[in-house]
Amino acid sequence: MLVDSHCHVDFPDFHEDLSEVLERAFAADVGHLLCVCVNLADFHRVLAVANRSSQISASVGVHPNTQLEAKDEPSQEQLEILASDPKVVAIGETGLDFYRDDCDAHVQKERFLRHIRAARQTNKPLIIHTRHAAEETLELMQSEQASQAGGVMHCFAEDWTTAKGALDLGFYISFSGIVTFKNAQELREVARKVPLDRILVETDAPYLAPVPFRGKRNEPAFVKHTAEYLADLRGLEFPELAALTTENFFRLFSSAER
Repeated sequence: MLVDSHCHVDFPDFHEDLSEVLERAFAADVGHLLCVCVNLADFHRVLAVANRSSQISASVGVHPNTQLEAKDEPSQEQLEILASDPKVVAIGETGLDFYRDDCDAHVQKERFLRHIRAARQTNKPLIIHTRHAAEETLELMQSEQASQAGGVMHCFAEDWTTAKGALDLGFYISFSGIVTFKNAQELREVARKVPLDRILVETDAPYLAPVPFRGKRNEPAFVKHTAEYLADLRGLEFPELAALTTENFFRLFSSAER
């Protein structure tokens, strides 16, 4: 069995054929999906998807790139209340993303801080996104004691120094289809070094489809291609890589239904 540890199958990209997408995932031995929230306004949609099957879990959080009015910023209390739903196994997607010129670093840091505190309070792991902000992300994780909640650096595309910093805080590293891309040699070196008991696989669907589907809409069934690639990279048989990443997922997201 495989687990897609991070996907967005609640997005409009899947509104017309979600049932077929889920059927293809389960037929490909993807036994569990984590549908990840990026905006509290859409949390009801994430929860509705998760409630379709015991094989789907949800998270609650606001992505760093989500633009909100100050009055709509999520409070720590809001996050904690929504995280009490039994389908919610994690806090996030949260983190820092300074890629865009118009990003407000202060707003992102304050939002990230509240997510970390909510995770610590609810004892649910964090799903962390970082782009062009690795140093600042690790600094805030350290200062806010994110290690008490634990979590995963999702869709990892940073260097080994960043991976090591996250691993030292007890975090897992999740690889997406990016690791299969031709120009991802540095990332493949990271993937060779991450301890096997800290690796997860994901699609980040509908984005970042792995080779041989690059450029197409990604979907949870395609996580098998990323897992097969990682198995070959680590010199493992595919069933072994599938089993260990599945066990890693349920160890981290311990409230997910098996």
